[in-house]
Parts: sequence; C-alpha cells; structure tokens
Amino acid sequence: MSRAVLHEFMVQAGGIATTQQLRHVFTRRTIERAVREGMLTRVERGRFALPQLDDGRRHAHRLGGVLALTSAALQWGWPVKTVPEQPWVAVDPGRNISPARREGVQVTWRRLTPADVAVGLHTSATRTVLDCAAELPFDEALAVADSALRSRVVSRADLQAAAHEHPPRGRARVRRVVGLASPLAANPFESVLRAAAVDAAAALAWVPQLAVPAAGRVLHPDVACADLRIALEADSFEFHGRRSALVTDCWRYNQLTVAGWLVLRFAWEQVMFEYDWVVRIIAAAVAQRLAA
Repeated sequence: MSRAVLHEFMVQAGGIATTQQLRHVFTRRTIERAVREGMLTRVERGRFALPQLDDGRRHAHRLGGVLALTSAALQWGWPVKTVPEQPWVAVDPGRNISPARREGVQVTWRRLTPADVAVGLHTSATRTVLDCAAELPFDEALAVADSALRSRVVSRADLQAAAHEHPPRGRARVRRVVGLASPLAANPFESVLRAAAVDAAAALAWVPQLAVPAAGRVLHPDVACADLRIALEADSFEFHGRRSALVTDCWRYNQLTVAGWLVLRFAWEQVMFEYDWVVRIIAAAVAQRLAA
C-alpha cells in the first residue's frame, strides 16, 4: 500500500472515513496496518481519521486552549473541505503566548463560556459551526454545517436559534450558511459543489439530492436546480471507481439528459482547487438556460 494513496483518499474523504468507505478501496489488512503504523487514527468504532487529530489535542493541552474551527469539526467526526495542516487552537484573549510556543499551531484568541466548550479539548458543536460560518470561506463553512447536520449532533433548529443570537460581527455570514445547510449532502465534495452553484446564481434554489422522476424511477442528482433543470454531479474516482458504478452513472446521466436536464459533471480536483472556474461554468450554464 502506498502512503500517498491512503493519504489522498483520506483527504478526499474530508479527513474522516468509515470502515465501509475505506473497504471500498483498501483491504481490512491494509487498514489495520495503517493504524499500527500511525497512518490512521481510530477515533471510534468504525471511524478512522488522519493522525492530525491526535496532534491537535496535544497542542491544545500544551497551550491551555481548545481546538476550534475545522480542527474542532474533525474532533466531532465531521468531514471538512480542507484538513488543516496545523491545528486551530482557541485561547483566552488574556493569555500571552510567545511566537515560539505557537510554532506548529494556528492560534485564535476568543472568549469562550463553559457552554461553548465540549467535554474534552474542543469547542461545542453549535459553537464550532457558527465560528466556521463567521470566519471561513463560504464553501468551507457550508461543508462543516452540512457535516454537522448529517451527524445529527446538532439540529437545524439549534443552529437557527444560535444564528439569531449571534453578535453583529459575522451575523450575515452565519445566517447565510445556516440557512443553506443541509444533511442531504453526502460529503464535503457535494457541499462545496453546492456552494459554487450558490455563488454562481444565488437567486436560484440549489437542492442536494433532489428527487427527479425519470425512466420510471426516481433519480437523485448531487445538486440540482428544478426551475432550470440543471443537475450537477460530483464525480470522484475514489468513491465511484468500480466498473459497476461507472455503468450506473452513465445510465443515470443519460436518463437525466433525455428527460430534459442539463448535466454538468465535476471532478474532485476541479471543485476543490479550481473553485472559481466551477462557479464560472455553472454561471454560464444558467445563462444559457435562461436565454433558451
């Protein structure tokens, strides 16, 4: 097994993966060896993570702070768009931490109440979502909020109530993310693709896993706009690399097309690293449909 292959898989999975996801690509013996060699960390039964999670906890304890932002999201078991190379650690504004002690850590100063801190060394679920929504780029924040709802650790009502009480600074960003968050996005890949669609045409409703009747069945595009019949598909070789999956995908894409839908397919690398291009392509497709 190549370390690079396993690392790339985990990065595409958002830093967290289930046994089922890993077994789709790797053997059980390979997974067990990766854990023994420190390439994977077993965070709970049936879930594995990159070793950055253990590093983050160690740094938080050393600085007398708690993990925050995407580092806290990973502690909650939520896949994220970008696994931070250095953990985010929140410390009280009154603490004076020298640059030398901050080495290897991204320090953020903020006041946290007891309710803002979960058992352990990370921010609470609600505080994590709101902090990410207020401070991270829209696509990264939406990926965290979707993952949070998908985990059922927090509810939409919880997030909406907290967003309503959020301080003025960052409130608009928080409400935007919370208002669009959905547990139906399967992973950060789909969340970021939906964020690109919103950035391309915010006036339209972009729905994850929309039910679309076609060929006597109900199909579920990753992201869809029913008004313009545009379907966006997040194509990942890691998760759809088997021959049977390719056959299924081709059938589904063709059925959507003959049913009058415009199907746009995007690779993981395009969505994650060429975000502006993806936004432009979706905007061009919207313009074409509106002009037709």
